[in-house]
Amino acid sequence: MADRGEHSSSRPPERQRIKKLAQAALNADVTVDQLESILADMGETLEGIGPTMDGLNSTIVKLDDTLVRLSGTLDQVDATVDRMSDIVGRLERVVGRVEAMVGVGEAALRPLGALEAAGRSVAARLGWH
Repeated sequence: MADRGEHSSSRPPERQRIKKLAQAALNADVTVDQLESILADMGETLEGIGPTMDGLNSTIVKLDDTLVRLSGTLDQVDATVDRMSDIVGRLERVVGRVEAMVGVGEAALRPLGALEAAGRSVAARLGWH
């Protein structure tokens, strides 16, 4: 009977072990089902990424073309600014010459202004106004 007692006492732990293994198998089955569901969802998502990436690539190509055109436009603007700067420099020189000519003209007319003032003064004294 002692053998039986030892044998019966070792049975419950084995039964517990089998229960635990069965529960682990059920949990593993549920986990596998969840993983299959996740992978199916990921498959759909990955399939949707393809067209999105194609659209993104197309947009990047268009952006690159636009940036090339913008760079060309900026080069033209830089060249125009340089030409305008040259024109402004020439205009400043012309204006300086015109100002010098006006100064000479004013200096030349000062004696005429004095002569006119003297003539008016004489005419006023003679009563000819």
